[in-house]
Amino acid sequence: MAIFLTLVLVIAATKLAGDLAVRIGQPSVLGKLLAGILLGPAVLNWIEPSALIHDFSEIGVVLLMFIAGLETDLDQLKRNWKASFAVAIGGIVLPFIGGYGGAQAMGLANAHSIFIGLLLCATSVSISVQTLKEMNQLHSREGTTVLGAAVVDDVIVVLLLAIMMSMLGGESDVSLSMVFIKKAVFFIAILLAGWFAVPYVMKRLSAIHVTEAVMSLALVFCLLFAYFAEKMGVAGIIGAFAAGISIAQTPFKHEVEQKVEPIAYTLFVPVFFVSIGLNITFAGLGSQIVFLVLIALIAIASKWLGGALGARMTGFGNRSSLAIGAGMISRGEVALIIATTGLEASLLPEQYFTSIVLVVIITTLVTPPLLKMMFRSQPKLKKITN
Repeated sequence: MAIFLTLVLVIAATKLAGDLAVRIGQPSVLGKLLAGILLGPAVLNWIEPSALIHDFSEIGVVLLMFIAGLETDLDQLKRNWKASFAVAIGGIVLPFIGGYGGAQAMGLANAHSIFIGLLLCATSVSISVQTLKEMNQLHSREGTTVLGAAVVDDVIVVLLLAIMMSMLGGESDVSLSMVFIKKAVFFIAILLAGWFAVPYVMKRLSAIHVTEAVMSLALVFCLLFAYFAEKMGVAGIIGAFAAGISIAQTPFKHEVEQKVEPIAYTLFVPVFFVSIGLNITFAGLGSQIVFLVLIALIAIASKWLGGALGARMTGFGNRSSLAIGAGMISRGEVALIIATTGLEASLLPEQYFTSIVLVVIITTLVTPPLLKMMFRSQPKLKKITN
């Protein structure tokens, strides 16, 4: 029964903190992230990480990206593919150079420095998606470019990680050809399913005599695409995003969008926000404060500037380029997964793991206010947020 009290704390704290953040001129997602730090081991220690919290948060981030897919303008995504690719490349090259150089400056071994550089290349735009949604910018050219760049970034970073694991991680059984084949199979299968299978199945089965047939089918595709993405070595959030885009091309888009948001924002997404803060602990950081500050500054500046340069080179103005770069800063769950993988493969020294987790969380915390600042000339932030 303790889970009931945990969920009460999570839901109440995130909603109150979100409202407070909006009242002081910040996106509500920033307050929700801080609520997780407050409730977790770093401050009050009322909630500890658990398998159930982890599972709920995984569902939350998948639903968040599914909603983003539903709201994405596919035509605009196609028009901006060059910009998305350039932003992704810029957001990989500069963070890698910066991360490698920073780790070398701190005296880490060459293999460890390369891994930290690769880890800083990761991007998770789930927090950016929520912030852009609150500011009515998810449909904008900038928002669409960020979403497209995140997909490209995820694929490239996973491929680079596989190459590094095969060369430096002592995993001779890693087949690079199989890694590339699995990525190709994923995207081909997703395109075919999204173009043919999803519309056909939604149309044929939407009228079956059960409660919420359309919504059930939508969730089946969302979770199935996410599962298939993970099995193919691509982040599950990319699969969920693809499922949302697929369903958005059917006549059921608005029905699914209206019904999935209450499910997501009432329970699962709040748990996801809180779960990020639960990873913070300040124990034993005194001796690593220089490493933490240096890598955090590099992580923020390199991704921001790298993404902005890619956007600027493809025709965006200065402010729009900086906004796109800011949207790419958060490393989120993607970097946490890479960090755990590196720890297990001895590519990340154990004594630096906590600092790296804190760097990931810092990048997540700074993203919402930076996006707000970059979009301040746009329409005002809505007072009622999810």
